[in-house]
Amino acid sequence: MADERLRADLIALYAFEAELMAIPTRVTQPLLAEMRYVWWREQMDGVFAAAPRKGHPVLEALTDLVARHGLDRAPFDALIEAHIGRVHGEPHDLDAFYVGPMQAAARVLAGPGFDGAVVEAGRVRGLAQTGQADAARALKPEANRSLAALPVQAFPAVAAAALIHPDAPEFVKRLRLIRASLTGRL
Repeated sequence: MADERLRADLIALYAFEAELMAIPTRVTQPLLAEMRYVWWREQMDGVFAAAPRKGHPVLEALTDLVARHGLDRAPFDALIEAHIGRVHGEPHDLDAFYVGPMQAAARVLAGPGFDGAVVEAGRVRGLAQTGQADAARALKPEANRSLAALPVQAFPAVAAAALIHPDAPEFVKRLRLIRASLTGRL
């Protein structure tokens, strides 16, 4: 990816996700984790009103990228709610954890109009990450058909879905990512 601004935008999206993922590692009780997630949900008001909490680099970066790319709030809220559910033992919401973030990344890289093209790729990634490699493998052909509509510049948003076996050796993962990037297929 040659565009430094787009790279920074993706880093902001992934930093937001990393902040949410880290919460359960910082607290010992589900209620405390939920309180932190509620704080993030409340901060989204400022992000989407172009008035972020000053001094918080992730919120400031998100505010800028939301405004420039016209991102919808719903996937951010769904992700936060899915994390709240996770700390209370609810099953993974694949669409909230994987599809929504992929759609946001694809919009950043290629603009609007490609949300539908990445849905199945997000689900492939989610199935693989939750230990359902057989289901992920079975969904790959459908995902690849949908990805045919995705512009090449947006493929980095979905390339990780090619990693169906998270425990594979690092060199195998790299080869799969290279192959996926060269072919535009998972």
